[in-house]
Amino acid sequence: MSVRSLYDDEHEAFRQAFRTFVRRQVEPSIAGWEEARRIDRGVWHRAGDAGFIGLTAPADCGGAGVGDFRFRNVVIEELARVGANSLSSSFSLQDDIVIPYYVSLADTAQRERWLAPMCLGRSIGAIAMTEPGTGSDLRGIRTAARRSGDGWRLTGSKTFITSGIQSDVVIVVARDEDAGGFSLLVVERGMKGFDRGRQLDKIGLHGQDTAELIFDDVAVPPENLLGEPGRALHYLMAGLPLERLSIAATAIASADAAFEWTKQYVLDRHAFGQRIADFQNTQFVLAEVATELDVTRAYIDQSITSVNKGTLSAVDAAKAKWWATDVQVRSIDRLLQLYGGYGYMLEYPIAHAYQDSRVQKIYGGTNEIMKVIIGRDLTGVR
Repeated sequence: MSVRSLYDDEHEAFRQAFRTFVRRQVEPSIAGWEEARRIDRGVWHRAGDAGFIGLTAPADCGGAGVGDFRFRNVVIEELARVGANSLSSSFSLQDDIVIPYYVSLADTAQRERWLAPMCLGRSIGAIAMTEPGTGSDLRGIRTAARRSGDGWRLTGSKTFITSGIQSDVVIVVARDEDAGGFSLLVVERGMKGFDRGRQLDKIGLHGQDTAELIFDDVAVPPENLLGEPGRALHYLMAGLPLERLSIAATAIASADAAFEWTKQYVLDRHAFGQRIADFQNTQFVLAEVATELDVTRAYIDQSITSVNKGTLSAVDAAKAKWWATDVQVRSIDRLLQLYGGYGYMLEYPIAHAYQDSRVQKIYGGTNEIMKVIIGRDLTGVR
């Protein structure tokens, strides 16, 4: 790995504290979470108590009040280092996608009600955008919010919802004809008519629950509106750069971890009377992957600096997400090949990294959508 100038002493001290937490509270449980297809809620409680969740939320809401994404990136890197990809994805959803909506849109009462428990890990949040048949086409959303008195009646279904089974509060994107657009409504566990569908069986990220959600004429009170009626798409567009940077940061961190595992493996493993590392092909693969990772990391680090300054554009975030996830998938595939048959065995973390990486090119907007965003910016086509 090339020399980095991204972090200072405060970040490295935070890294050591979180690395200790990971060694004690995360590593012993990874295999169990994957087998159970569910992350134990206890790790959420312990992470919240230790101050590792809700880093950007205000201190008066139980957060750390730190608007520096470098601390979040430390969490991403340390979870990737031990292959805790399901937990990393779940924490990223909470901290980089869900919590920012409450920070920017919630009123005082809503923050006390929803944000504080999320920062403490006592409440798990989710956001429900994708529907069967819509995918990345948010304007095709059919889940409907019909005005009823001061509130709404919510009807529809969502799919591919991360933390869909365990979530306590869900931000639902719904078509609000009375408002002339889409609105964000918060649906809480236990509301009549709110049901969980199937927990979906995925290629990877087995410890992270992903589910279908069903809303059958759910009565949503006026105090569960987040932001202004009809402004949901505006809010979603504003939140996408951070979400896509989080995915890109996860991509480079995961690929870095896979590289380090593989480098050690080829130095230790022998075939045909010599170390695997002594073969020229192995050296070429390592050289090529290392170079791609160094170049990609430089761009992601610069993007992190930009998001801290508030200058990360939607186009630059799309570039980061597309490129970093493509590099992640390509690199891990090439590194796995150096393990031979052992790379296909789930007892090795490289196999899990291979499974877990594939979704990165899909969620947060497919990489094809990222290219559309970049291409339209370059050509002026709308």
